[in-house]
Amino acid sequence: MNLLKKTAPFYYLALFYFIINCIIRIILIFHPITQSKFGLIDLLKIFGFGLVSDLFVFIIASVFLFVYLLFISNSKYNKPTGFIILGLFVLLFAYVASGKSILTEYGGGLARVGMIFIGLKTALFALLLFLPKYRNAIRYWLFSFTLFLYVLLIIQNGISEYFFWNEFGVRYNFIAVNYLVYTNEVIGNIMESYPVVPIFAALFLIAGIITYLIVKTSRIYIDSIPTFIEKIKILVVFFSLFGMSLVAIPALAKLENSTNLFANELQSNGLYKFYKAFKDSELDYFKFYKTLPNSEAYQILDEQLPGLKTESTLRTIKSDSAEIHKNVVLITIESFSAEFMKAYGNEGALTPFLDSLATQSLQFTNLYATGNRTVRGLEAVTLCLPPTAGESVLKRVDNKTKFSTGALLKERDYTVKFMYGGNAFFDNMQDFFGGNGYDIVDKNSFLPSEITFSNVWGVCDEDMYKKALQVMNQESLSGKPFFNHIMTVSNHRPFTYPNHKIDIPGDIKSRAGGVKYTDFAMKEFFEMAKKQAWFKNTVFVIVADHCASSAGKTSLPIDKYRIPAMIYSPGFVAPNKYNQLMTQIDLMPTLFGILNFTYQSKFFGQDVLKADYKPRALIATYQDLGLIKDGVLTVLLPKQDVKQFELKLNPKEGVAPEFQIYYDQTPLAKPRTDLINETISFYQTASDVLKKKKYNAL
Repeated sequence: MNLLKKTAPFYYLALFYFIINCIIRIILIFHPITQSKFGLIDLLKIFGFGLVSDLFVFIIASVFLFVYLLFISNSKYNKPTGFIILGLFVLLFAYVASGKSILTEYGGGLARVGMIFIGLKTALFALLLFLPKYRNAIRYWLFSFTLFLYVLLIIQNGISEYFFWNEFGVRYNFIAVNYLVYTNEVIGNIMESYPVVPIFAALFLIAGIITYLIVKTSRIYIDSIPTFIEKIKILVVFFSLFGMSLVAIPALAKLENSTNLFANELQSNGLYKFYKAFKDSELDYFKFYKTLPNSEAYQILDEQLPGLKTESTLRTIKSDSAEIHKNVVLITIESFSAEFMKAYGNEGALTPFLDSLATQSLQFTNLYATGNRTVRGLEAVTLCLPPTAGESVLKRVDNKTKFSTGALLKERDYTVKFMYGGNAFFDNMQDFFGGNGYDIVDKNSFLPSEITFSNVWGVCDEDMYKKALQVMNQESLSGKPFFNHIMTVSNHRPFTYPNHKIDIPGDIKSRAGGVKYTDFAMKEFFEMAKKQAWFKNTVFVIVADHCASSAGKTSLPIDKYRIPAMIYSPGFVAPNKYNQLMTQIDLMPTLFGILNFTYQSKFFGQDVLKADYKPRALIATYQDLGLIKDGVLTVLLPKQDVKQFELKLNPKEGVAPEFQIYYDQTPLAKPRTDLINETISFYQTASDVLKKKKYNAL
């Protein structure tokens, strides 16, 4: 019985969590947006299975509280143990403060956050060590503060679930995950939309009262700290329940099978829905966006992609000439905005090599990235697919055996590789490319002697290019053509690279230095590549994965999506400029046209050099899906909303017309229904083929 009393912090918090969730379910049932009636079975499932699910979710969520309580003891402050632990804390703090830790290398404010956290832990441990008379009082306030945070988060989650339901009529989904990505915008919207000060004042007051009641009834844990044996017993019980919860939560989710969709949402647990949205990385287009009848959507798509025969994108691409099986090297450059290059108006001489290479290439001057993350750029050049709502296909569960550029080249007996200077485990690249038939060369493939410089993201671009050359020299001996997709890493925060390579030291950690070093490393690569026997039989495709930043005055500021792209192959591809509007998804189909490929295609991307191509660009965030066409940006948003903006050029002096980037975006006075339907067509059909697995490899 005494041991049961000592678990009071858990079961009182659990009881409070149940009460809040029960209240939320009742409120949401009677919410005006819940336009449904519930039968007895529905209500039993909502409150029966729902509350059981809440119990198991709480067990998972209370693991941090459990770890905190587990380490409360007096013995760790005895000599010499207490002084050893304090010394380790001080050393850890000094390491982070030195500026040489991995937190500093990562960049941003992470090192500062780490210093604050470790500093507080060190200071609190020192107080408890050196002030034994006040140890109980200090521990009491820390215990109270920890429970207050849990109470506060439980109440705040309940309020958040209400507001999310109020806006979308569902529990958390990928939009909620997206809100964590765009924290500044979301907080700004909340500040402008709701009376924040009164709400938070009431929230803190209620949380304080509830915490007082819970602490009053559960402080026995710190007044009579469990013995080592008692903690072992609690540990066994907790982890038994923890393991049971891992099995029970998804099992209970499968019981959300009512024909009443509102009943399923109310039965579910919001925190688990949030986790599942994060894991699955999808946002159901058909639930949240404006749609057309599927047949109509595909009919409109057929006007853009001639030759569709069924409700799919399968069609035949024919060439009148024999196929040319040259080696293909695709280089996607990290965070490389068009505005970094001289032609687009940059006066900083950041990219002298690429500026020169562009004049020797087929240059696509009016090309837009599909998104603002690396995974979107990789998705675009690999799957040639519009950016569907939610996360990129790379990070989804169903991301393998897709119709891809690699698969198409593999059919032609190419060796196919993805090369990345970092660990391909990051951003799910290894799972995606490996699952689509690519061999992977990443940092794990390097010998220690092959790494001259690396940071948190991986080896520097020079090392990656040298490794790529080594691999390609070996591949060329087989007599088979090769396709190698290289993803660079150096132009990424913290912008560190080898010193004495360019006139901006790597220690400065500047964006300009990152751009300039990226250009320098590429120059070194091409100088070495030109000396190789396979060079004359190789086509190089160079494109950015996305721009350096995506922030702007609107949700889709189109200047933040404009990227450079070119196809370089001396003696094969004549230097030229292609100035029509296009997107990343069109780049590889255009290359296949240059190589005279005849093939069955599922690509949404098109050969822009063909006469039937209709200029347009597809750009998106996680939830705002845009189409640029005819001087108009059409944006599809959740809740079946649509916005349209007229694009008026804001020219930069001294820049040629084809390289102008900046446009004023003003709301369109009269809606263009044709463009709205076309935008819906692209994104609805892309979502449809993925959902129905119609975009898998042939």
